[in-house]
Amino acid sequence: MDFLKKLFGGGGATTSGDAQGFYYYVRPTGCDEVVRVRINRNNDLSLSDDNKTYWVHKVVMGSKCFQRAEVDFYFNQNRQLTNTEITGGEMVKQADYDAWVASQEAAAAN
Repeated sequence: MDFLKKLFGGGGATTSGDAQGFYYYVRPTGCDEVVRVRINRNNDLSLSDDNKTYWVHKVVMGSKCFQRAEVDFYFNQNRQLTNTEITGGEMVKQADYDAWVASQEAAAAN
């Protein structure tokens, strides 16, 4: 489980006091852009058929590259991430997102 937490940006760590948000990072295939995906822990999670676990389906598209990725996030009954399935992209770390944002800010400054 620690591997998943490290891989997916802390396994739902909040940022900037956003206690309701889980943040994950996706790079759509064919793009250098990294998109931050927010999942609201109270409103976005759907109860699975087993009435114990949760899942979320997200379609991800950036603002610079218009390739789409589809991601299914699976959570246990404690709303902790257990698995992801992605089509048309890859999950990346928060550091990848931060580096992409920094590169965009540097390009805009020139």
